[in-house]
Amino acid sequence: MAEIEDIVLIYMEDDPVSFARIEDIVPDHKKDWYQIRLLMLQVPLQIVTWILKADYIDGEVFSMNGKSMRLEKVVAPVVYGEYEKEPEIPPEDGNDSQSLESDDPSEKNQGNIISFSKRKNRKDGQGQ
Repeated sequence: MAEIEDIVLIYMEDDPVSFARIEDIVPDHKKDWYQIRLLMLQVPLQIVTWILKADYIDGEVFSMNGKSMRLEKVVAPVVYGEYEKEPEIPPEDGNDSQSLESDDPSEKNQGNIISFSKRKNRKDGQGQ
């Protein structure tokens, strides 16, 4: 079952219409039903509460105002690329002072990390 703080994609009539974050799930007074509070991730932000069965929270199709609806838990993709660093492997001989620099020019020409807060301060005339 999707849980609190999970992101879900909401489908209406088999078309994705919005993302939402689950803020809370509490049992309803009706047996086997839950009040699920959703932060709708759209402009403007709004919080809605739907009363759903656990199966519906898990992705089964349900009906709302005569329209078929479905929630699908969003799983973030694994990020690979220039911003993700490979784990560092210590030298086999245990000598930490050994240089791991490469003669390959493409490896030497990597970008620098720029702090946005420092950049903002410079723009405002307050920074270095």
